[in-house]
Amino acid sequence: MTSHKAPMPRGVSRALDGWLRRRAAIAKQPLRGAILLGAVNGLLLVPEAWLLARSITAVVFQHRGLAAVAPSLAIILGIALLRALLSHGATIAAMAASTRVKTDIRHALHAKIAALGPGFLGTQRSGDLASLLVEGVDALDNYYAAYLPQMAVATFLPVALLAFIFPVDWVSGIILLLGAPLIPIFMILIGRGTERLNQTQWRRLALMSAHFFDVVEGLSTLKLFGASRDAAGLIGRMSEDYRLSTMRVLRVAFLSSLVLEFFTTLGVAVIAVFVGFRLYYGEIQFLAGLFVLLLAPEFFRPLRAMGTQYHARMEAIGASERIVALLETPEPETPAGVAALPAGSGILRFEQVSFSYAPGEPVLEAIQFAIARGERVALVGPSGSGKSTVARLLLGLARPDSGRITQGDIDLASIAPDAWFRESSWMPQRPTLFAGTLAENIRLGAPDASMPEIIRAAEAAEAHLFISCLPHGYETVIGERGQGLSGGEIRRVALARALLKPARLLVLDEAEASLDAETASLIRAAIVRLPRDISVLLIAHRLESAEAADRILVLRQGRIVEEGTPATLRAGTGDYAAMSALYHEGAA
Repeated sequence: MTSHKAPMPRGVSRALDGWLRRRAAIAKQPLRGAILLGAVNGLLLVPEAWLLARSITAVVFQHRGLAAVAPSLAIILGIALLRALLSHGATIAAMAASTRVKTDIRHALHAKIAALGPGFLGTQRSGDLASLLVEGVDALDNYYAAYLPQMAVATFLPVALLAFIFPVDWVSGIILLLGAPLIPIFMILIGRGTERLNQTQWRRLALMSAHFFDVVEGLSTLKLFGASRDAAGLIGRMSEDYRLSTMRVLRVAFLSSLVLEFFTTLGVAVIAVFVGFRLYYGEIQFLAGLFVLLLAPEFFRPLRAMGTQYHARMEAIGASERIVALLETPEPETPAGVAALPAGSGILRFEQVSFSYAPGEPVLEAIQFAIARGERVALVGPSGSGKSTVARLLLGLARPDSGRITQGDIDLASIAPDAWFRESSWMPQRPTLFAGTLAENIRLGAPDASMPEIIRAAEAAEAHLFISCLPHGYETVIGERGQGLSGGEIRRVALARALLKPARLLVLDEAEASLDAETASLIRAAIVRLPRDISVLLIAHRLESAEAADRILVLRQGRIVEEGTPATLRAGTGDYAAMSALYHEGAA
């Protein structure tokens, strides 16, 4: 995490602003529409102000009645209505542009996260990524919906109004021309402080979001160890820091608005004083003076609006720092191998495979084994011996540091990841269900599966009975992470999902965890009944699960210390025999 107080270098800020502007290319048409409507709306001020000045002059100095100026008043009303419609249309176009850009950025972020893969996700905090995808992208809204259109209008409209003011009163034109730069200058000076505060604000939000998400995920563990009050106190302190940071940003924003209003009021007041004295000395006609006074506030309005929206630019730059950092994260090298595996391609082998998550801390050391087509192989061993790491390597979620994994004569490193993912199915140690129906969750790996196929997979996973008892059956909607189901029910739905996907390799990581003995035995029977063209790697803590395998591999400290059939290993004197004796002694 970047330091909260480290200001962003000016070059980085300019680069991020350039990146934000380039992303606007996808919404070029709606942005142009918003700018055009805003510019036309501003130009309509000229005939509106001229007609109003003429009407007032006619009534006050020429003593005409309201009936005489009624046509002009009707036109003014029509122009006002037209301006309101144009303003509404400009807002709609700007919001459409913002929505299009945000959608594109979210798609890019999702694609990037998918390309970086599970290895990257394992190093990130879920709350940080969730905050980036939601609040971080939403923070760009005002940049595209307000700042960019307003900046274009503020560049064009004051110059266009001066073109009408100078022929009427060149003195007022000179005053406006000299006063106009003061607003952007002070806007930039104040904006420098706002930029640093916004960067700090977004970094604090990222830290708080990540920590809060982690606390929610581990709430049961915190309560188990009596640490929930300490965690709540820490969240409270982080929330208070975030509140104070927010108030500092608002204080600077209000100061910016005050300065802009002051210079706008000062500019209009100077015009009013000059026009008043010149009217007194007869150097200007009332019609011309009133016309200039009516246009003077409108001359400053787009500049003031741009200054008001300048904090949207600072906020967007602060949020985009993390977005760009994620999008520019180097992706793991994708092997440019064959597009797909040939049908029925041989034995799956680990050949002297070593792997470590950190330098000098090996998890697996020179392990070697093979899985024949249709064979059931169980991995057993104490926690931390490397069983789940073997599964990750086998699924292509990580690459060996040395050695290789082959399918037949083909190195998995030379196979396109998507091709291998299509050939493998996985039930992780902590399966995740998504918000949606149970049928959608089971169908995740096989989107085209029919309902009868879903039911058969659920029956094989011993999930059909409890799903059938639900009010809406397979159309029952569950919450994120399987909210509404028990732990055992979640695992059975995840197992049905793994069984439904057509694959040549099925990896089950503790498929029977959180299940009662009767259901676990039914699932073991379902695994045994799987078609013999599917290879199964079963990571087991329960020895009953390992007993259902054709062959058992015993891992200890990252090495395979035993290999053989259940009966052979039970009859021996090694680790498996010792584990079996302890297990049966505990069961007794």
